[in-house]
Amino acid sequence: MTQAGNRLYCAVSGAGPDLVLLHPAGLDHIFMESLAQRLSADHRVLSVDLRGHGRSPDAPPGTTLGDLADDVHETVSHHCPDGAAILGISLGGMVAQALALAHPRSVSALVLCGCTGTFDDALRPMLRERGLSAERDGMAAVVDATLDRWFTPAERHGALARATRERLLADRVENWSATWHAIAGHDALPRLGGVTMPTLVVAGELDQATPLAAAQRLADAIPGARWACLRGAPHMMQMEAGEALSNLAREFLAQAREGQS
Repeated sequence: MTQAGNRLYCAVSGAGPDLVLLHPAGLDHIFMESLAQRLSADHRVLSVDLRGHGRSPDAPPGTTLGDLADDVHETVSHHCPDGAAILGISLGGMVAQALALAHPRSVSALVLCGCTGTFDDALRPMLRERGLSAERDGMAAVVDATLDRWFTPAERHGALARATRERLLADRVENWSATWHAIAGHDALPRLGGVTMPTLVVAGELDQATPLAAAQRLADAIPGARWACLRGAPHMMQMEAGEALSNLAREFLAQAREGQS
């Protein structure tokens, strides 16, 4: 593991074409580990801790998704001078969109999972409230609702959800709140027509956080983007549907490389 460019911490594994993994809000690279293990069979995988997460620096108030994308750009430039494929889940998928728009030379392909391209204005105060609620009452006030959105009923009280609960309860409130304020400002959709790299949008059939229609709208906004729905998968698809997700991503990335050769 290494901290690249004196900024973001990341775990590096495997060999082959470079692939960067970006995690959901409140988590870190550890919660991408099983996906990284699968994909490192034929990729050099960099699993990043975004700003305000894991072992990376804190996220100050006012942090934007653009700031998070700039951090990732610095990390990719440090490790992958020729760019890398980016796979992001939830928050990670939003950061990947911002990265592709601001630093397209850093991105060879996109896999956007469990995320949308924008939010209705009426929803933005609700997203900020997820951070403000934690500021008022601590992380315990937001954990149960978060787990309800993220996992299937079958896994809601299982080992994966328990580990996620422990991670969220250990988060600094300030980082959680800054992250949700950044998410509330997400509005990439009007600019996504300029994205030119191969893109796959992945939705979870049982995702309670990102409706299928929102994922479809994201795919429709990106020229030539593919769209896929993982049957039985919730928002945390990398945990509950990791094998299916890795197989889908591996097939898409191989086709993308063939098309670019």
